Amino acid sequence: MPRLPRTLPALSLLLLLALTACGTERAGTDTAAAGEAGTRTPAAGDAGPGTPAAGKPRTGTARPSTPATASPASPSAHGDLDARARALGVAPELVYVTTAPGFTLVAGSVGVYGADGFSASWYSPASGARLSLFVDRGTLTGDTCAALPMEGAARPACERDGDAWYRTGAGRHEYAVPGDGHVLRVSAESAAVPRAALRAAALGAHRPDAAETAALLPAPAPAPTAPLERGDLPADGDGAPRNDVGVGS
Repeated sequence: MPRLPRTLPALSLLLLLALTACGTERAGTDTAAAGEAGTRTPAAGDAGPGTPAAGKPRTGTARPSTPATASPASPSAHGDLDARARALGVAPELVYVTTAPGFTLVAGSVGVYGADGFSASWYSPASGARLSLFVDRGTLTGDTCAALPMEGAARPACERDGDAWYRTGAGRHEYAVPGDGHVLRVSAESAAVPRAALRAAALGAHRPDAAETAALLPAPAPAPTAPLERGDLPADGDGAPRNDVGVGS
């Protein structure tokens, strides 16, 4: 029987060593790839470890936002108007204001008209002319226009002008504008104020806003914090007032 050559075991050993080396190289390559993937810097938009997915809110560490603080409400302009008007004895709903070029308010003219109506005047330093505004309760029609007295004229002449009445008499003229339960009138001397300016002041009269109220009506005097004491009364008892108290005491 022929004898097998002795080189066969040597060839088998070489083949085994080659296969082992191939497996080791592949394992090292896979390990290096895994290491590179683990150390790569996330690109913009990538979700890193612990980052919630898009559309899902964070929980646990988010701090609640601080609510905006609402600014306090401003005082009512009508409330201020009511207090100022009532301190003068004027019905608040009858307070009106107007403007005219070159005219300024005469502070001392502001006050009550009739029972609880309102009156005020404006003066022109350049011409010396004076505009007077009156607001009082009542109505005005073609039948009652001449019966409503005007300063200096018991029965003025009346002329309809749109929604208002133009009235003249005794060297004066005025525009009367009927309102809801009241009549507003603006008057002046005929020679001092042109009719067009008088008409504009009457039709431009309006309810004052907060700033106009402060400029038009004085602030009411504060209420006393303690009862007023009379200096002519005795310190005790209920005797008659003392006559020896000097002036101004």
